[in-house]
Amino acid sequence: MHVSLIVPAPFDAVSGGYAYDRRILAGLREAGHTVHVVELAGAHPLTDAAARDAARTAWDSIDAASRPIIDGLALPAFAGLDDALAARDAVGLIHHPTALETGFSEAARAALLGIEKRLLPRLARIIVTSVPTAERLAADFGVERERIKVVVPGTDDAPRSRGSGGPACHILSIGALVPRKGHDLLLRALVRLFDLDWHLTIVGSLDRDPVHARSLAALAEELGIVQRVRFAGEAADVALEALWQEADLFALATHWEGYGMAIAEALKRGVPVAVSAGGAAGNLVTAESGVVCPAGDHINLSKALRRMIFGTGLRREMAEAAWQVGQTLPNWPTQARIFAQALAE
Repeated sequence: MHVSLIVPAPFDAVSGGYAYDRRILAGLREAGHTVHVVELAGAHPLTDAAARDAARTAWDSIDAASRPIIDGLALPAFAGLDDALAARDAVGLIHHPTALETGFSEAARAALLGIEKRLLPRLARIIVTSVPTAERLAADFGVERERIKVVVPGTDDAPRSRGSGGPACHILSIGALVPRKGHDLLLRALVRLFDLDWHLTIVGSLDRDPVHARSLAALAEELGIVQRVRFAGEAADVALEALWQEADLFALATHWEGYGMAIAEALKRGVPVAVSAGGAAGNLVTAESGVVCPAGDHINLSKALRRMIFGTGLRREMAEAAWQVGQTLPNWPTQARIFAQALAE
C-alpha cells in the first residue's frame, strides 16, 4: 500500500496529533507500506491564500496510485475541492473537528463548521482517535457512522513515576497553551487551594497562540500564584521524562480532547489524574485512578484537587489503580496494524 499524508507544516512540531501521525506512519513503514508526507505552507485551520494554494498544489502532485490521507488540521485548506476529494477515495484523519476549537470568533467557528460539514461527507473513509469524536461527526457533521473507523492512540512502555517525595504535591499538566486546553480553569481551580502545598508545571507550546500564552502568565500573576506555577514550554525525551518522574498528580481542565494522549501517558506511568470531561478526556479514567469533572467547571475541579492534594493516602491508592489501568492500554504496533486495516477496508 502507498499512502500520502497531508499535514500543515512543520510536521516535526511537538503536538499530540502529530505525535499520533508520526507513530502511525512509522508503524506503516515497518509493516512494508510506502508512506509520503506532504507538508502544506500557510495558516491552518483558519486558512490564508498560501494554505489554499498549497493544498491545491499538493493534491495535484500526489501520485495516482497513492491513497491520500488528510490530517483534520489541513482539511479546511481543501475548501472548494469537494469533488476532487470524492473522486480520489480520500481519507480524513480527524483528531477533533477544527470547528470545536476554542479561542476562535463565532464567525470563524461557523466558517470552519460549514467547510467541515461539506468536506467530511465527501471523504471515502474517516479515521478518528476516539468513539466520542466518531459520534460527534455522525451527529453534527453529516458523516455516515459506518464510514468512520476508530483507531485510538497507542502508548509506549514507560517506567513507573516515583513522585516528588517532598512535602509539596507536584502537579503536571501537558497541552499547548491554547484556549481549548483550559489551563486558565486549572489556575482558577488551584488558586482556591491557597492553604495547601502544591506546585504546578505546565508543559506545552507557547507559540501556537502567543496571545493566550501571555494571558495565562498574566493570570497567574493576577491570582498571586506565579511562584507556584511554571510554564515550561515544549519538553521532550529526557526533560519530559524527568517531569513525569517527579509528578504526584496529572491535571488537565480541557474543553475537548479527541483522545487525551497525555492522560494515557499519566496512567501508563501510574500517575493519578484529575481532568475535565471534555470530549474523550475522561474515557480512560476509572473512579479508582482519578477524578473526572464537568468541562468548564473549575469549582468542582478545585474540590477534587483538594481531596487528592491533601489526601496522600488516597493519592497512593489512585496511583496504584492508575498503574493497573495503564498496563491495559494498547501499544503503537497494534494500533498501526489496525490503522492499516481501516485503510484497506
